Amino acid sequence: MQVSSRAVISSQQGPHQDLVRRVQRARDSEWQRPPANHTRTAFDAAAEWLAVQSRPLILDAGCGVGLSTRWLAERHPDHAVIGVDRSEQRLSRDHGVLPGNALLVRADLVDFWRLALAAEWRPARHYLLYPNPYPKSTQLKKRWHGHPVFPAILALGGALELRANWAIYVQEFALGVKTLCGLDGEIAAFEPEMPFMTPFEQKYCESGQTLWRYRVDLTTTPLRLNRTHAP
Repeated sequence: MQVSSRAVISSQQGPHQDLVRRVQRARDSEWQRPPANHTRTAFDAAAEWLAVQSRPLILDAGCGVGLSTRWLAERHPDHAVIGVDRSEQRLSRDHGVLPGNALLVRADLVDFWRLALAAEWRPARHYLLYPNPYPKSTQLKKRWHGHPVFPAILALGGALELRANWAIYVQEFALGVKTLCGLDGEIAAFEPEMPFMTPFEQKYCESGQTLWRYRVDLTTTPLRLNRTHAP
Protein backbone atom coordinates (compact mmCIF):
# COMPACT_ATOMS: atom_id res chain seq x y z
CA MET A 1 0.00 0.00 0.00
CA GLN A 2 1.33 3.40 -0.93
CA VAL A 3 1.79 5.97 1.84
CA SER A 4 0.87 9.56 1.05
CA SER A 5 3.33 12.29 1.98
CA ARG A 6 2.71 16.01 1.66
CA ALA A 7 5.24 18.19 -0.11
CA VAL A 8 7.20 20.75 1.91
CA ILE A 9 5.37 24.04 2.41
CA SER A 10 7.34 27.16 3.25
CA SER A 11 7.03 30.93 3.03
CA GLN A 12 10.51 31.01 1.50
CA GLN A 13 10.66 31.52 -2.24
CA GLY A 14 14.40 31.05 -2.48
CA PRO A 15 17.52 30.59 -0.32
CA HIS A 16 17.35 32.28 3.06
CA GLN A 17 18.69 35.83 3.05
CA ASP A 18 20.74 35.17 6.19
CA LEU A 19 22.40 31.97 4.96
CA VAL A 20 25.70 33.41 3.72
CA ARG A 21 26.25 35.33 6.94
CA ARG A 22 25.52 32.25 9.04
CA VAL A 23 27.91 29.93 7.20
CA GLN A 24 30.67 32.53 7.27
CA ARG A 25 30.17 33.04 10.99
CA ALA A 26 30.26 29.27 11.57
CA ARG A 27 33.55 29.07 9.67
CA ASP A 28 35.13 31.90 11.64
CA SER A 29 33.81 31.03 15.11
CA GLU A 30 35.47 28.87 17.74
CA TRP A 31 33.50 25.77 18.77
CA GLN A 32 33.07 25.60 22.54
CA ARG A 33 30.86 22.59 23.36
CA PRO A 34 32.66 19.31 24.14
CA PRO A 35 31.27 16.13 22.56
CA ALA A 36 28.91 14.03 24.66
CA ASN A 37 30.57 11.08 26.38
CA HIS A 38 28.21 8.52 24.79
CA THR A 39 29.08 9.75 21.32
CA ARG A 40 32.79 9.75 22.07
CA THR A 41 32.51 6.13 23.24
CA ALA A 42 30.52 5.19 20.11
CA PHE A 43 33.05 6.96 17.89
CA ASP A 44 35.99 5.17 19.49
CA ALA A 45 34.31 1.80 18.85
CA ALA A 46 33.59 2.79 15.23
CA ALA A 47 37.20 3.91 14.77
CA GLU A 48 38.45 0.50 15.96
CA TRP A 49 36.10 -1.25 13.53
CA LEU A 50 37.22 0.99 10.67
CA ALA A 51 40.88 0.32 11.39
CA VAL A 52 40.27 -3.43 11.08
CA GLN A 53 38.37 -2.93 7.82
CA SER A 54 41.38 -1.22 6.26
CA ARG A 55 39.48 0.12 3.24
CA PRO A 56 38.05 3.49 2.13
CA LEU A 57 35.19 4.89 4.18
CA ILE A 58 31.65 5.77 3.13
CA LEU A 59 29.82 7.79 5.77
CA ASP A 60 26.01 7.54 5.80
CA ALA A 61 25.06 10.50 8.00
CA GLY A 62 21.61 10.30 9.58
CA CYS A 63 21.03 6.77 8.32
CA GLY A 64 17.63 6.28 10.01
CA VAL A 65 16.69 2.59 10.05
CA GLY A 66 19.91 1.69 8.26
CA LEU A 67 18.54 0.55 4.89
CA SER A 68 20.71 3.11 3.10
CA THR A 69 23.79 1.81 4.91
CA ARG A 70 23.01 -1.71 3.70
CA TRP A 71 22.29 -0.39 0.19
CA LEU A 72 25.64 1.38 0.05
CA ALA A 73 27.58 -1.55 1.50
CA GLU A 74 26.15 -3.97 -1.04
CA ARG A 75 27.00 -1.68 -3.94
CA HIS A 76 30.46 -0.76 -2.68
CA PRO A 77 31.91 -4.01 -1.31
CA ASP A 78 35.42 -2.55 -1.50
CA HIS A 79 34.48 0.21 0.99
CA ALA A 80 33.67 0.27 4.70
CA VAL A 81 30.26 1.90 5.29
CA ILE A 82 29.35 3.51 8.62
CA GLY A 83 25.77 4.63 9.19
CA VAL A 84 25.16 7.05 12.05
CA ASP A 85 21.84 7.92 13.68
CA ARG A 86 20.87 9.15 17.14
CA SER A 87 17.70 7.06 17.47
CA GLU A 88 18.02 3.66 19.15
CA GLN A 89 14.47 2.86 18.05
CA ARG A 90 15.26 3.42 14.38
CA LEU A 91 18.54 1.54 14.49
CA SER A 92 17.03 -1.42 16.32
CA ARG A 93 14.64 -2.32 13.49
CA ASP A 94 15.52 -5.75 12.18
CA HIS A 95 16.31 -5.80 8.47
CA GLY A 96 18.49 -8.89 8.66
CA VAL A 97 22.23 -9.31 9.06
CA LEU A 98 24.29 -6.40 7.74
CA PRO A 99 27.06 -7.03 5.21
CA GLY A 100 30.47 -7.45 6.82
CA ASN A 101 31.60 -4.08 5.47
CA ALA A 102 28.76 -2.16 7.17
CA LEU A 103 28.38 -0.79 10.70
CA LEU A 104 25.48 1.06 12.35
CA VAL A 105 26.36 3.51 15.10
CA ARG A 106 24.06 5.22 17.57
CA ALA A 107 25.51 8.67 18.19
CA ASP A 108 24.84 12.39 18.06
CA LEU A 109 25.71 13.19 14.47
CA VAL A 110 26.97 16.70 15.21
CA ASP A 111 29.51 15.39 17.72
CA PHE A 112 30.36 12.38 15.53
CA TRP A 113 31.26 14.65 12.60
CA ARG A 114 33.51 16.76 14.81
CA LEU A 115 35.24 13.71 16.27
CA ALA A 116 35.76 12.31 12.77
CA LEU A 117 37.36 15.57 11.70
CA ALA A 118 39.62 15.61 14.77
CA ALA A 119 40.66 12.03 13.98
CA GLU A 120 41.47 13.13 10.41
CA TRP A 121 38.95 10.83 8.79
CA ARG A 122 38.64 11.41 5.08
CA PRO A 123 35.58 9.58 3.75
CA ALA A 124 35.69 8.68 0.08
CA ARG A 125 31.93 9.28 -0.05
CA HIS A 126 29.65 11.16 2.32
CA TYR A 127 25.83 10.93 2.16
CA LEU A 128 23.13 13.08 3.76
CA LEU A 129 19.84 11.53 2.72
CA TYR A 130 16.48 13.22 3.23
CA PRO A 131 17.03 15.11 6.49
CA ASN A 132 14.24 17.11 8.05
CA PRO A 133 14.31 20.38 6.08
CA TYR A 134 12.82 22.60 8.85
CA PRO A 135 10.92 24.68 6.30
CA LYS A 136 9.98 27.68 8.47
CA SER A 137 12.22 30.64 7.73
CA THR A 138 12.89 30.99 11.46
CA GLN A 139 14.35 27.47 11.50
CA LEU A 140 17.40 28.11 9.31
CA LYS A 141 19.80 27.36 12.17
CA LYS A 142 18.35 23.82 12.42
CA ARG A 143 19.17 22.97 8.80
CA TRP A 144 22.59 21.39 8.36
CA HIS A 145 23.91 24.28 6.29
CA GLY A 146 22.65 26.78 8.88
CA HIS A 147 24.12 24.84 11.81
CA PRO A 148 27.54 25.62 13.34
CA VAL A 149 28.71 22.10 12.35
CA PHE A 150 28.40 22.82 8.62
CA PRO A 151 32.08 23.77 8.12
CA ALA A 152 33.14 20.49 9.76
CA ILE A 153 30.97 18.55 7.29
CA LEU A 154 32.78 20.19 4.39
CA ALA A 155 36.20 19.84 6.00
CA LEU A 156 35.82 16.04 6.03
CA GLY A 157 36.08 16.15 2.23
CA GLY A 158 35.12 13.33 -0.12
CA ALA A 159 32.39 13.05 -2.72
CA LEU A 160 29.42 14.58 -0.92
CA GLU A 161 25.81 13.81 -1.89
CA LEU A 162 22.68 15.38 -0.43
CA ARG A 163 19.15 14.23 -1.28
CA ALA A 164 15.95 16.02 -0.32
CA ASN A 165 12.36 16.62 -1.37
CA TRP A 166 12.63 20.41 -1.04
CA ALA A 167 14.45 22.26 -3.81
CA ILE A 168 15.24 25.32 -1.69
CA TYR A 169 16.94 23.18 0.94
CA VAL A 170 19.26 21.76 -1.71
CA GLN A 171 19.87 25.20 -3.22
CA GLU A 172 20.80 26.57 0.20
CA PHE A 173 23.21 23.73 0.87
CA ALA A 174 24.86 24.33 -2.50
CA LEU A 175 25.12 28.05 -1.76
CA GLY A 176 26.77 27.25 1.56
CA VAL A 177 29.37 25.06 -0.17
CA LYS A 178 29.96 27.74 -2.80
CA THR A 179 30.42 30.38 -0.11
CA LEU A 180 32.94 28.42 1.93
CA CYS A 181 34.72 26.31 -0.71
CA GLY A 182 34.16 28.16 -3.97
CA LEU A 183 32.72 25.04 -5.62
CA ASP A 184 29.49 24.90 -7.61
CA GLY A 185 28.59 21.21 -7.47
CA GLU A 186 25.56 19.88 -9.35
CA ILE A 187 21.86 20.17 -8.50
CA ALA A 188 19.36 18.03 -10.38
CA ALA A 189 15.95 16.44 -10.06
CA PHE A 190 16.27 12.67 -10.40
CA GLU A 191 14.42 9.38 -10.53
CA PRO A 192 15.73 6.95 -7.91
CA GLU A 193 16.90 3.51 -8.89
CA MET A 194 15.29 0.44 -7.36
CA PRO A 195 15.31 -0.60 -4.64
CA PHE A 196 14.88 2.75 -2.91
CA MET A 197 17.77 3.85 -0.74
CA THR A 198 15.59 4.88 2.20
CA PRO A 199 11.95 4.65 3.32
CA PHE A 200 11.69 8.43 2.92
CA GLU A 201 12.83 8.19 -0.67
CA GLN A 202 10.14 5.62 -1.36
CA LYS A 203 7.44 7.62 0.41
CA TYR A 204 8.25 10.87 -1.35
CA CYS A 205 8.55 9.21 -4.74
CA GLU A 206 5.28 7.28 -4.44
CA SER A 207 3.55 10.51 -3.37
CA GLY A 208 4.54 12.11 -6.67
CA GLN A 209 7.04 14.55 -5.18
CA THR A 210 10.12 15.70 -7.08
CA LEU A 211 13.33 14.37 -5.57
CA TRP A 212 16.42 16.58 -5.64
CA ARG A 213 20.07 15.61 -5.51
CA TYR A 214 23.15 17.74 -4.94
CA ARG A 215 26.62 16.37 -5.60
CA VAL A 216 29.99 18.01 -5.06
CA ASP A 217 33.50 16.57 -4.96
CA LEU A 218 35.44 17.86 -1.97
CA THR A 219 38.20 15.27 -2.30
CA THR A 220 40.89 17.68 -3.41
CA THR A 221 39.38 20.91 -2.08
CA PRO A 222 37.91 20.31 1.38
CA LEU A 223 37.34 23.33 3.59
CA ARG A 224 40.41 24.08 5.71
CA LEU A 225 39.51 24.80 9.31
CA ASN A 226 41.33 26.05 12.33
CA ARG A 227 41.80 23.19 14.83
CA THR A 228 39.66 25.13 17.36
CA HIS A 229 36.62 23.83 15.47
CA ALA A 230 37.41 20.25 16.45
CA PRO A 231 37.07 18.68 19.94
